[in-house]
Amino acid sequence: MEMPAPADVAEIFISCKKEVHYSRELILPRPALVRILSGEMRIAAADRRYTYFMGDTVLLPRNQLGRMSKLPLNGQPCLAISIVFRQDILEEFYDKHPVIPLKYHSPEPLSFGDHPLLESLFNSLLPYFKLADALPADIAAVKTEEAIRVLRAIDNRVDQLLGRFENPGKLDLVEFMEKNYMFNLPLEKFGYLTGRSLTTFKKDFERAFNSSPGKWLTQKRLQLAHYHIHEKKRKPSEVYLDVGFENLSHFSFAFKKEFGYSPSGIP
Repeated sequence: MEMPAPADVAEIFISCKKEVHYSRELILPRPALVRILSGEMRIAAADRRYTYFMGDTVLLPRNQLGRMSKLPLNGQPCLAISIVFRQDILEEFYDKHPVIPLKYHSPEPLSFGDHPLLESLFNSLLPYFKLADALPADIAAVKTEEAIRVLRAIDNRVDQLLGRFENPGKLDLVEFMEKNYMFNLPLEKFGYLTGRSLTTFKKDFERAFNSSPGKWLTQKRLQLAHYHIHEKKRKPSEVYLDVGFENLSHFSFAFKKEFGYSPSGIP
């Protein structure tokens, strides 16, 4: 599942996840600043894992693929404040403060340690959440610009995440899909992230893999699941989300159809 676009959610909001395991696919259409107030947040990218705890603050870049898990910890739910940076606010700000693009910049999340400016920013937001789960739009716009200024004062690398607005360029399809097939995304999103329309994505995919995307993705995910269950001794209920299936029953049906036995009955 993809995080809703900013048009569908408030720009600054507080979230509380009490589930034992809450997980979702993550592609942010806009950068977001997240402050963990309690609990634990994990982000699994194709080849990296990030874990954040109470007091941690992280700036998440846009258009980066991963899986977010929010977990209770020490009897406390995962409680977090998120600031989603609207593109119109970013464009207006960086029109006055142009960014010199680097030839290479890391798309990884930026983490921030304790800093009085961050403490002040988030402490100023907490009283609003005693009244509602989200800030009114006019107040959110002011606080969003304040957040931009605070981050720039702390770490100048934020400009490469906040001040760049280009869409993904055309990527090597085989390399990207081999790294990211376990993420449960619609084909349109795979196409967008590789710099292709849906039609071009399907055409290039079949040329590269000699298979349809749907069939190839299912087989790759099932092979990965088989490895985790058979070799790593993980339970099917622990695996199906991590390999890109939405529910356990569909995963079990597809697994048995592919291998001839259920995932709980691997020899």
